Amino acid sequence: MTFQEYLSYFEQILASPEEYDPYGDAEYLNYTKLNWSRMNRWFKRFEPNDAMKNVVASITEPQHWIVITEPWCGDAAHSVPQLYQIVKNNPNIDFEIQLRDTEPFLIEDYLTHGSKSIPKLIIRNDVGHDKVIWGPRPQSLQSLYIQMKDEGKSFDEIKEVMQKWYNEDKGEELQRELLAQLG
Repeated sequence: MTFQEYLSYFEQILASPEEYDPYGDAEYLNYTKLNWSRMNRWFKRFEPNDAMKNVVASITEPQHWIVITEPWCGDAAHSVPQLYQIVKNNPNIDFEIQLRDTEPFLIEDYLTHGSKSIPKLIIRNDVGHDKVIWGPRPQSLQSLYIQMKDEGKSFDEIKEVMQKWYNEDKGEELQRELLAQLG
């Protein structure tokens, strides 16, 4: 789906959660509402840095940026709007959203240590070859996540630390990692 279709899908879930699995579950719904707020905050506050703008503006060959995600994903609430803001002005970049839990299950080809971790960004050239695979979160945050998980921290503790990390980082690490792979 296009990014606009994804936003519409997100809004439909919030308006009628009982019609969409797993959003009838109060915990999923509350987290999804929080993700909607986070996404909208990034739309207002996130501006790609000059280096990122220059690299994306220099892309003249068609590219297909596919993001595998779901509205319930907390990491996606930060990264997906940033990724969209990065590419939205380049007509050579086709930005597509694929849902992790809906066919064709593209995530099966992009597992993270055997798990269906999202969001996942796949950048393909115009003949369908993968150029870049990124995700599910910036590497330094992924390392912190694994460390906290190994230490037996609760999911609530981990979520709080990750939220703080995203707010302090402001999308800079995501951009550094993409610049290293695109440059």
